[in-house]
Amino acid sequence: MTRAALLVLADGRFPAGGHAHSGGAEPAVKAGRIRDARDLETFCRGRLHTSGLTAAALAAAAALGHDPAALDEAADARTPSPALRATARKLGRQMLRAARATWPSPELDALARAFPRGAHQPVVLGLAARAAGLGPEDAAHCVAYETVSGPATAAVRLLSLDPFQATAVLARLAPDMDAVAARAARAADHGIDALPAASAPLLDITAEQHAAWPVRLFAS
Repeated sequence: MTRAALLVLADGRFPAGGHAHSGGAEPAVKAGRIRDARDLETFCRGRLHTSGLTAAALAAAAALGHDPAALDEAADARTPSPALRATARKLGRQMLRAARATWPSPELDALARAFPRGAHQPVVLGLAARAAGLGPEDAAHCVAYETVSGPATAAVRLLSLDPFQATAVLARLAPDMDAVAARAARAADHGIDALPAASAPLLDITAEQHAAWPVRLFAS
């Protein structure tokens, strides 16, 4: 295992398309729920411990070697919003393309054949981590980080938030990210049926609303 691979996979510049998505921050800003760094921290912490935990556990399970097709079904069942399911598959397709170019792997090739329209992004990320020689908790850490870094980056653009404040939010959330990654990895050890199914209904609702906007800055 190489820690450098973890840095590559978690890097926001990894060409997997995440920069075009706000993680729910755009509709939250429009609704007035994110107005400053304090609101951003509250939003990110809530997202991390709900949908973030669920996604991190799916990634950890994929990195551990659980059946990716079964995990994709589990991801579908844990994603009630059609808009978020579509987003997850689009991001999964983009991540799979990047991962296959970066860490060629028979498992990634098989996933591409099985899901030509894209598997759920956390499942792809977990298999990418596995191909890179990383473990389940590493994969969960990547998901935990992107769960909060996406909205933080989006808030800088949406609110003209001071980037130093946004980065400070991420630093304050570091213990939460560690806790979520550890919990996700432990759950993966017990099989797919034991994976968390934590949800954030407001994120689901606003994702559907956001998808219908005629003009928006972010894809989701």
